[in-house]
Amino acid sequence: MRRRGTEAAPERAGAARKHAQVEEAGLPAEAGGWELGSLGASANAVTVLRRSAWVLLLAGPVLGTWALLTGPEVVRAQAAAERPAAVAVDSSGPGGFAELFVTAYLEAEEGRAGDVLAVFMPGTGPASVSVSGRGGGQVVEQAAAVRVRAVSAGYWAVTVAARVRPAEPAAKPNRDQAEAEAEPAVGLRYFRVPVRSGASGELAAVALPAEVGALPAGQAPELGYGQAAEPNAADPGVRALQGFLTSYLAGGGEVDRYMPPGSRLTPIVPAPYASARVERVAEYGTNAPGAAFPEGAQIPEGTRRRLLVDVTAADRAGVERPLTYAVALKARDGRWEVEAVEAAPLLAAGSGVADKRSE
Repeated sequence: MRRRGTEAAPERAGAARKHAQVEEAGLPAEAGGWELGSLGASANAVTVLRRSAWVLLLAGPVLGTWALLTGPEVVRAQAAAERPAAVAVDSSGPGGFAELFVTAYLEAEEGRAGDVLAVFMPGTGPASVSVSGRGGGQVVEQAAAVRVRAVSAGYWAVTVAARVRPAEPAAKPNRDQAEAEAEPAVGLRYFRVPVRSGASGELAAVALPAEVGALPAGQAPELGYGQAAEPNAADPGVRALQGFLTSYLAGGGEVDRYMPPGSRLTPIVPAPYASARVERVAEYGTNAPGAAFPEGAQIPEGTRRRLLVDVTAADRAGVERPLTYAVALKARDGRWEVEAVEAAPLLAAGSGVADKRSE
């Protein structure tokens, strides 16, 4: 019994020393019935946390720089996507707008010019534009945009030609005085108008019209047809043209019988003329219209001819008017048909204008 007590004493002393070491380290021996890890594992965890903190500390400036460089690009991309796109406006829109503006400007009466022109120049008040003077004013008989030049995107300089005459003056008691003071008739005048398009396509005049000199006369281009000649009655193509133009202009029959199936040419209704006759014919590629296709000759299927036809049309009052048509013929089933009434005559080679058809 004494020996056993002597052997147990050292064991109890060792346990007491271990418990004292644990208390000095500040770590509990047990927690919730589970033993904690060893001191070495705790030290390893602290080392991992310390290294992670250093990594985050060093990576912070790098991440901040990356965000600074990439952030504005994202903002700019979003701003570009949210910015409304400029609406494309056909040049005929600014041209027609300028015609109305010039007409209103020339016919504006004293005391009302500001109100009338404010429709075309937003932001202008009644007192910003004034017209003064005696007389009956002016009347615009005709106005047309003769040049539309793009200054920049959505901004045009439009030149309008206006045929203007003075309004009827008030009656005067002295006839001689009235004749002496009568204003001379005014002919064709030209005005240039700056027109701007808004983001939604709305148009506005940037300033009042500026009266300018007449545009220089253009040079007549050379056409791509051969020499014109009187129609050859033996040419089956001329006979097809004569029948077609009589039906088209004078209502002398069915237009469809002279055209291929599926043609979309719309006849003129009601017919404006009582008769139509072919006066002269010029053919593309030859000075002898129809010489290669005499009467009775076999016409290869699908053969095409392009002609410039001068026509004289007479209305029901007997007034004759010259007309010119560019026509394309095509052979089908041994006869000529009107394949198309072309939008414009062919120009000579080297004119730089593309050849397109619209009808």
